[in-house]
Amino acid sequence: MILRQSILKATKLLKPLMFSVLVAGVLTGCSGTDRLKYQERSVTELYDNALGYLNRGQYKFSAVAFDEVERQHPYSSWARRSQLMSAYSYFKARKLEEAILAAERFVSLHPGNKDAAYAYYLIGICHYMQIADVRRDQKETELALAALSEVVRRYPFSKYATDAKLKIDLTRDHLAGKEMKIGRFYQKKDEYFAAIGRFTNVIRKYETTSHVPEALHRLTEVYLELGILPEAYKTAAVLGANYPNTEWYQFSYDLMQKYNVQKP
Repeated sequence: MILRQSILKATKLLKPLMFSVLVAGVLTGCSGTDRLKYQERSVTELYDNALGYLNRGQYKFSAVAFDEVERQHPYSSWARRSQLMSAYSYFKARKLEEAILAAERFVSLHPGNKDAAYAYYLIGICHYMQIADVRRDQKETELALAALSEVVRRYPFSKYATDAKLKIDLTRDHLAGKEMKIGRFYQKKDEYFAAIGRFTNVIRKYETTSHVPEALHRLTEVYLELGILPEAYKTAAVLGANYPNTEWYQFSYDLMQKYNVQKP
């Protein structure tokens, strides 16, 4: 639910700064196909044509039409704008890989352009929308984290940075959740040292996420299973000092009482 709500908010931010032209563009007939009829036209006619598709919600056609602006008039100022509009159109059509490629091409050709922040944000959101359940590979989560972090680093005062920071927190929480799932798996298999590595990663790499209290508790459990009582006491003490009102601290406290663990 949180992921879905944040995607909806991002979609609103991604509405491009569109501007129309003063000519009456004629939309080429589609006839139910995915192909556009080729016609050599002026740059303003082509752009207006592409904008017409976009306004009608025909996003696949608008992407192709914006690409055509650049193809026929590569050195015009309209070509630069069309590159970004093409990326947005692919995004609206849920062609996320194509949107990423188009946005990446824009920032590689125009890194200093005023709309580069928008392009970087679009790249991050496209990866963010492909984040998978913690049971699956988290490559897209890592790519989303990297791209959104780039937005904050390069454009900290842009209108996209605030939302990017929120999504960075969500992606980090997601990655921590993946580490916890693997750690619990190792713990159930009695592969305690592998489990310790995963739980420790959560505490060190994702210390601001919601998974840290459980990670500390699981470490306490593992250390008790291994008979390493000083480490169990230390971990439970950290949990109690930082998260005293959580159920995880209560679980650890009960375990310490059960094992009669005393301060070293």
